Amino acid sequence: MAGCKITTWNVNSVRTRESHVANFLTAEQPDLLLLQEIKCEEHQFPALAFQSLGYECAIVGQKSYNGVAILHRIPAEVTCKKLPGMTEADAHSRYIEVRAAGLTIGNLYLPNGNSGGDAGYAYKLEWMAALRARAATLMAEDVDFVLAGDYNVCPTDADFAPRALPANDALIRPETRSAFNALLWTGLTDALRALHPSETLYTFWDYQAGAWDRNTGLRIDHALLSPRTAERLSTVTIHKGERGRTQPSDHVPVSVELE
Repeated sequence: MAGCKITTWNVNSVRTRESHVANFLTAEQPDLLLLQEIKCEEHQFPALAFQSLGYECAIVGQKSYNGVAILHRIPAEVTCKKLPGMTEADAHSRYIEVRAAGLTIGNLYLPNGNSGGDAGYAYKLEWMAALRARAATLMAEDVDFVLAGDYNVCPTDADFAPRALPANDALIRPETRSAFNALLWTGLTDALRALHPSETLYTFWDYQAGAWDRNTGLRIDHALLSPRTAERLSTVTIHKGERGRTQPSDHVPVSVELE
């Protein structure tokens, strides 16, 4: 079985960050780049720029908000364009799944949960329950898989800087963490914590309040691996330097390499 490098990145508008993405592809050459919050419809996506670098594009877009895409330089077949189990009334573009390199790879942009009041938070928990059910289904089918993306969850207090979030923030509420733990309990491994169990590592720094300069960050971008996939894990890299660029996303890429 060949090795595989999978990177996840909430790019916070792919059209704004097109050159950053292109430079990253050239420098890092992931086999698959999972993008979240592309903030455009499929016809607006700068696919030609990435195709010129050897990457095909699988896109689930949405006007101005949300949206996910997978750029791949190896063969990949799209298997889902919506998270199974979510109601048809869910109009948000937040999930795409492909089959590539002997793996099922789900790219997700989980709801933040802080807007929309009680209904907005209930939607986050509904989404997390559906994701857990998807993981359980793949596990029951004995599929090797990766579920990666912007989870909008800080799993523990070690995953956010002191005083970076209020106690009632949706990213750290007890119900959120319980739902994330339930996902792990299906048998998944948090790739970064498997290799870096106690380091202070963040993947997001807000644009406000000097968060980047003061390193007031959050770890909310995760890659969760099924058991056999976790056995192949060799490295996890947070590409922190991307946050220091001109006009950066507030998230940085996270790469997982499998042997």
